[in-house]
Amino acid sequence: MATAAFEDIAETFDFLDDWEDRYRHVIELGKAMPPLPDEFKVPALKVDGCASQVWLRPVVADGTFDFQGDSDAMIVRGLIAILHALYSGVPVDQVAAVDAPAELGRLGLNDHLSAQRSNGVRAMVDRIRSVAAQA
Repeated sequence: MATAAFEDIAETFDFLDDWEDRYRHVIELGKAMPPLPDEFKVPALKVDGCASQVWLRPVVADGTFDFQGDSDAMIVRGLIAILHALYSGVPVDQVAAVDAPAELGRLGLNDHLSAQRSNGVRAMVDRIRSVAAQA
């Protein structure tokens, strides 16, 4: 189950020839993402387990899940943008059904992220699922 926004990213990744182009695209996705206002860069919204500083501000409205996010590393901002495309607008009761590792695997991210970055992505997905489960 993937959103249309995520499918657009997957199609772009299919079109790009090599990992360097994909890596640049991830960074561009991060640059295009609106920054998280400083008042939300607080310990309660910080994601533990990431090598970089990462904040996720979940928003559940009208039964759908969304979030704002930010990081001090551009590649991580791009990964946040990809997760946003994957989860934004998903009914909150279906967030747990999203197979993030499989969907991200379609992009080849599993093969090209460092162990620390992979752990950070897992930590972000865990936070997203946890917040959705509590909503």
